[in-house]
Amino acid sequence: MEEALKTSHRAIRSFVLRQGRITAAQTRAVAEYLPARQIDAHAEWRDPWNNQRPLMLEIGFGNGEHLAAIAAQRPTWGCIGIEVHTPGVGSLLLQLVEAGTDNVRIVHDDAVTWLKTLPDAILRCIIIQFPDPWPKKRQQKRRLIQPDFAAVLCRLLQPGGELQLATDWADYAGQMLTVLNATPGLQNADADNGYVFRPDNRILTRFERRGQRLGHAVYDLCYRRIP
Repeated sequence: MEEALKTSHRAIRSFVLRQGRITAAQTRAVAEYLPARQIDAHAEWRDPWNNQRPLMLEIGFGNGEHLAAIAAQRPTWGCIGIEVHTPGVGSLLLQLVEAGTDNVRIVHDDAVTWLKTLPDAILRCIIIQFPDPWPKKRQQKRRLIQPDFAAVLCRLLQPGGELQLATDWADYAGQMLTVLNATPGLQNADADNGYVFRPDNRILTRFERRGQRLGHAVYDLCYRRIP
């Protein structure tokens, strides 16, 4: 597998599809509820809410805990989540059904490939929480936040739109700062071009609470799209 990933003609991906455990309930949720809530990553973009709502996007929503919470906080928004791992998709669907939340749509596919196909300035907010840090030096080319991808994120934001990020890896946080501070069209919300306090909308997930118990610091970043 490692040699296959090094093959030069293959695109570098920021994720690996691992065989994670999926429960029977998650499997049923994907089969029963995903079709009505899915955005086809291979079809031409069509706004699921017919351009009647501000749109937010969470990239790599994990088990869906944060996305379900923010969708409930913002019932008049259209909330889109991207996740490649099926157990996470199933988990989010179960939370949405239990809460009766109907303003979420899901892309069960590769974020980088799909986002490149979207038109300009369609999103009010983009959230990326705890992306895979790829901590080994030889792996860091797989990190999601790279200059080319940062330019895509900037292009998708409306003027005044916000990009929020969080990581508990200091080295990756530093890379994010360097890349995003240098991205034309993005302005750091911190006057000193550093980290910010946790945004009000970002709940403490089980993942983050576990990290806190282990003594992990969390670095929050926030940028706004300028003309």
